[in-house]
Order: sequence, then C-alpha cells, then structure tokens
Amino acid sequence: MIRQFVQLTKQHRRETGMLGLLLVLILITTFRTTDEGVDGLFNSRFLTADNIKNVTRQIGIYGIFSIGVGIVIITAGIDLSVGSLMALLGVIFLYLVTPAETRPGHAKYSETEFELQPWLVHHIPEVSWPTAVLVILIIGTLIGLMQGMLVGKLKLQAFVVTLCGLLSYRGISRFLANDTTVNVGDTQQDLTLAKTLGDGSLGDVLFGKLNKGILHSVPMTFVYLVAIAIIAHIILHRSVFGRYIFAAGRNELATKYSGINTGLVIAFAYLIAGFCTAFAAIPQCIYSGSVQPSTHGAFFELYAIAAAVLGGCSLRGGEGSILGILIGTTILIVLRNMVNLLGYPTALSDAITGGVIFVGVLFDQHGASIINRFVGHINRLFGKKNKAA
Repeated sequence: MIRQFVQLTKQHRRETGMLGLLLVLILITTFRTTDEGVDGLFNSRFLTADNIKNVTRQIGIYGIFSIGVGIVIITAGIDLSVGSLMALLGVIFLYLVTPAETRPGHAKYSETEFELQPWLVHHIPEVSWPTAVLVILIIGTLIGLMQGMLVGKLKLQAFVVTLCGLLSYRGISRFLANDTTVNVGDTQQDLTLAKTLGDGSLGDVLFGKLNKGILHSVPMTFVYLVAIAIIAHIILHRSVFGRYIFAAGRNELATKYSGINTGLVIAFAYLIAGFCTAFAAIPQCIYSGSVQPSTHGAFFELYAIAAAVLGGCSLRGGEGSILGILIGTTILIVLRNMVNLLGYPTALSDAITGGVIFVGVLFDQHGASIINRFVGHINRLFGKKNKAA
C-alpha cells in the first residue's frame, strides 16, 4: 500500500506538490481567521457556510474557463482573450434578454440618420433567456474555432491572435454598450429560473429555496465545473484525441509526419476553450448582475493561465492534467479569499497572489530533484526490507 502510494505520488508529482500547497493555505487561513479561546477553533470565518459557498462558486466559474485555457496550453498555445470575450458575451447576453428601448445608446437611434452603434443596439432581437444562452454558447464556440483555425491552419502565433482578440473583443463590447454599464435588471423577462441555475445552489434547484440542507451550500457553478471536468478528463486522458493533443504539444512536426492532422487538433483545442469561456460567461454575468465592459472579466485570462501552470501545464506544451488545473484554480481562489479575510490591503492582493504563484512554480520546477531523491530513499529502504525478509 505504501509503495503504491509512493509510486502514485511520483507519477503525479506536480499535482501532489500543488495539493500540499493548497492544504497549507487552507490551514493558515483557517487558523488565522479563528477567534481567541477554545471555542474560537471551531468558529473560523473561513469555514463558515456562506464563505465556503462563495469560494466554491468562484472556483466553479474560474475553473470552467481555466480548463479550456489549460487544454490550449497543453498544445503549446496560449489564450489571452478570455476576459475580453467574457465581457463581449456578457453584453450580448444582456442585450438578448432586454428590450431594445432599455439598452444603452438606443435613444440615439434614428431611421433617417445612420449611426452604427444605436443601429446595432436597435436591431439585436430580444429572445427568451434559454435561446440567449444557446446563442452565447454558439458565438463563444465559433470564436474559439476561428482563433484555432488561425493558429492551427494558418500557423499564426497564438500570442498574437489571442492578443488581438483581447483588444478587439473588449473594444467591441465597449462600443456596443456605449461604454456604460448594462444591467440584468433592465430585462422585462422572468429570469427567476435563470438566476437559480446561474447563481443558485443545487439545493435550490432540487428542493426550492425554502428547504435548507447541505445541498444549499453547493453552488450550481461548482456542479457545472464537476460535470465539465469529468468530460474534459475523459477527452484528454481517456481518448485517442486526447493523446493527439498531448502529442501536438510535445512535437507538432513529428505528430504531423505521423499522419495526424495537427492543425485540426489545435483548432479543436481552441474551440473547447471558446465553449468553456462562453459557458462561464453566463453565470458570471448573472452573478455580477451587470456588465461594465471596461472592467468585466479583467485579468481572467491571467488567472486561467496561472491556474493551469500551477496545476502542472507546461507552457512548452505536452504536459498537464484536468486534476492539476482544478487544484491550481482552487489555490488561486483560496489565496484571494485568504487575503480578504486577513484584512490585507486590496492593492496588495494581486502582488501577494503573484508571489505565491512564483514560489509555487519555482518549487515545482526546481524541487523535482528533492522529491526524486526522497522517493529514491524510500524505494531503497523498502528494497532492503524485502531482501532481509
């Protein structure tokens, strides 16, 4: 049993190391947010039901789009457009569920004098929210496919393609919204079910908000994350296509000479990223209650990249796992929550997060020899015992 555990730890060295860092962060946050005295040990502000629910809700949203970015990174690519794409999709979603007369810039619409922004605002149709959700998923997937074709087929640099997306999608969203905030409250539809599915809990969906129980502390976004993570794990680690993704990331040229259409494989990876971004954009929009195009989703792409790298996805490509991405995402969210609970200045939040990420990645890269030596000592120790027996 111990030997199997050691072997499993050796095979999943990065995930094990990041899981250890996560446990350390949880313990530090738990004990640093307790009151004095014996009773205080059981009253940590970190372990309250509301805080755990808030943390898991954010893990769900961030984890979904981080999985997409992680798959792209495994192909030796990058996606810098996540946050801007979420802003654009958020604006379009709110436009689709609100009447034209309540949208920013509509008052400037004139049938005699053509202006592009109010004309677009006026002609985007109002549809039911399920239709709007489907439209957003299709748009996000198509944008991901477009970026993937530019990278995989036309061989443009992923950094340049997605950087252009970062600038373009943010600019288009600001243009559509007339650089003002678009609110969920402007809709005239009944979004009760949409809010329950997007911002509610599993208990709310199954039993209603009047009943209480442990399922009311499980956000729907976390449920979605679990489902998407299982599907992504099967695709990435249990399918032939998953092996193609890893092979394209390790050596695209050799994989291409093996008869595999690497351009299509890479394009499909970006398609998955676009779908995951669109899927996460909907609950994020409902949760925030509004979309301010200039700030909505800001730096989300960096958090996604950090989560993937922390979880063991190499920027050189060919390495990574869905479990590692989930651990990396959880580390980032717990770290941000710890900074808030401990009362550190908000301005230092990103600096502290960056420092911990740097230390984690540094240990991950250069701590390998230490772990290998430790595992070697364990193996030699058990080898001597077996010979003695």
